[in-house]
Amino acid sequence: MIKKLIPFFITAGFILLFQNEVEAQCAMCKAVLETNMQSGEEAVGKGINDGIIYIMFVPYLLLGLAGYFMYKNYLKPGKAEE
Repeated sequence: MIKKLIPFFITAGFILLFQNEVEAQCAMCKAVLETNMQSGEEAVGKGINDGIIYIMFVPYLLLGLAGYFMYKNYLKPGKAEE
């Protein structure tokens, strides 16, 4: 069982160790932020950028939870050995 989890932990370790700061913006947000940055308001851009990242993360979180519960319901410990 532990040997099956080793690739998972190695992948998770690489993801945590080698993170890059990403910037994601839609076209309208980018236009608004460019005008704000020209006037010297840089903090507004960082907040909107972080908000977009959080919005992007929610569907992946929901899919992961759904996958986990499906896995737990379909592969119960007693059924896997039979």
